[in-house]
Amino acid sequence: MGGAEEDNNNTNTTPFDLNDYVVIKEGEAEILMHSKNEVFYNKTQVNNRDMSIAVLRTFISKRKEEHEALLAKRMKRKEERESGMEAPSESSVSNGKSNGKCEETPQDELCGTSEEPEKVPEGRGRGELKPPRVLEALSATGLRAIRYAREVEGLGQVVALDNDKASVEACRRNIKFNGSVASAKVESNLVDARVYMLTHPKEFDMVDLDPYGSPSVFLDSAVQSVADGGMLMCTATDMAVLCGGNGEVCYSKYGSYPLKGKYCHEMALRVLLACIESHANRYKRYIVPVLSVQMDFYVRVFVRIFTSAGEMKNTPLKLSYVYQCVGCDSFHLQPLARTVSKNTSVRYLPGFGPAVSQECSDCGKKYNMGGPIWSAPIHDQDWVTSILADVKSMKERYPAFDRISAVLTTISEELPDVPLFLSLHNLCATLKCISPSAVIFRSAVINAGYRISGTHVNPLGLKSDAPMEVIWDIMRCWVKNHPVKPQPPEDSGSVILAKEPVLQASFARAVASLSKAQAKKVARFLPNPERHWGPKLRAGRTITSKHASLLGPETVNEILNNNEEQDEEPEAKQSESNLYSQQ
Repeated sequence: MGGAEEDNNNTNTTPFDLNDYVVIKEGEAEILMHSKNEVFYNKTQVNNRDMSIAVLRTFISKRKEEHEALLAKRMKRKEERESGMEAPSESSVSNGKSNGKCEETPQDELCGTSEEPEKVPEGRGRGELKPPRVLEALSATGLRAIRYAREVEGLGQVVALDNDKASVEACRRNIKFNGSVASAKVESNLVDARVYMLTHPKEFDMVDLDPYGSPSVFLDSAVQSVADGGMLMCTATDMAVLCGGNGEVCYSKYGSYPLKGKYCHEMALRVLLACIESHANRYKRYIVPVLSVQMDFYVRVFVRIFTSAGEMKNTPLKLSYVYQCVGCDSFHLQPLARTVSKNTSVRYLPGFGPAVSQECSDCGKKYNMGGPIWSAPIHDQDWVTSILADVKSMKERYPAFDRISAVLTTISEELPDVPLFLSLHNLCATLKCISPSAVIFRSAVINAGYRISGTHVNPLGLKSDAPMEVIWDIMRCWVKNHPVKPQPPEDSGSVILAKEPVLQASFARAVASLSKAQAKKVARFLPNPERHWGPKLRAGRTITSKHASLLGPETVNEILNNNEEQDEEPEAKQSESNLYSQQ
């Protein structure tokens, strides 16, 4: 391990011919890519990298604000003591709220347990705030680490790790290619990321996990390497597993069983958050989600990590099982636990259940059960607003500005306290009726006294705090005005429509039926910028004609032609040398 750490960025790179490489520019960074797919690079991930840079900039700003607030509070206490006023002791302050935020006082100071108060990390609370250190656990070409170093002001050291020798060599080559700023800040190590993170506990203010596939094997060590109040950024690209294609595999990797519903991509986010929380809890730590995004072919979460045995007890209150009807779109959540307060004491008890009967109350069919998932908010709207404002103020510095600003705009309008969502088209498919417009349906929900919003995960998805009984009553009223053809009596839609609506829905257009972005006609869901925009081959795999669906036929043909030319050159030199030897 020690040898691996010594094998750092100062090691001389192997000489190379620039003509064998293609220069790829993204943001302020440039990297050299070899045509033989030796090191993984995916152009599609520009959205991921831009979003990460935006969050990192906001994190640095928020971190500074929290530090200044902490110093101001301590100064105020000191002045009160000197003036003879009695100031409350730190031990008398109660534990944080259920969403992971402590009352009045920054978490850096007060989120420790009463039995074992957490020490203030070195460099915090003593009048100084060291530049944040970033760890990129799986660096490949080093593009992400180099962009962090060159584009994020106020950043300290960036440590890039990889367990593949060719990747580390490429990373060092690219660091050198990007000049003095990258060379001074970015350090590349050939080492197993899991071992490195385990041997550097609480040393990094931000840890970035972006593996090819599942991040599950890295989570246990990652949550230990993040400093208190620091941030873990984590990507998962195994969407077939997380979205219910292989439920048993998902359970083995993430500890949750997924369901196949229209909300499966949001459920994937919540499964990943529940898994990270589970790993953090083993070390008396807990997470506070800042931003959770589903884009392209992956999910990406940004969570802050704090240490508190007391706050960790609230974890079961943030998790729920999901009951999904197999006949209609009805779903219900079953919280794992509840609390009972008596005077100043709080007791944690199992959640009341079951949340549903054996058969669906709407259509009479059975339920599938999945979870547990994270049912607490997956975004911090204050952070989302700050990130979006930063992105808009630095538009020219984000290559994927249009996409990430559209995603952030949609997230800023989501209902934060409503897990999962409904699909209006699926509701209508169950009843075999024509679909009302989203504005009409939204208006009916609002007129019934409930809230409703869109979701960044699906353009047709609708989040609402209205119970399923109300949703189906609205649809029954709609069908009365727009009759459907008779269906078999055993169909779910027939059973639902056979009941008279309790609520008489009003479809008069409500003022809030359109979000602010919709009213201003701001683009929220953009098409892919080019064809074959998606996942790419794992590094090291030979590119053949069968990969045209991933890379595009033009790209594949170009790569194959280049490889043939490179293979012909050594053969020509060999035949020439044989000719000389015969003479």
